[in-house]
Amino acid sequence: MSRRTTILLDETVYRRLVQESVRRYGSTKALSKVANELLKKAIRGEADILNLTKSEKIAVTSTKEFEEFRRELSRRLES
Repeated sequence: MSRRTTILLDETVYRRLVQESVRRYGSTKALSKVANELLKKAIRGEADILNLTKSEKIAVTSTKEFEEFRRELSRRLES
């Protein structure tokens, strides 16, 4: 079920929605559709991240092993 509402968009967000609407559908008449698609994608992405952080972990490691891994990773990133 769709609901009609009024929201205030930042000018840059509005321009980006207009551009995306024209790119996808050839007009600005699909602004609501584009906004809904993007919001759904963002919400799904957030849910995926939350599910990942709450899911059962596969690897088992000690604090010492983790610290060694972290130090090695830092060395690799610095070089």
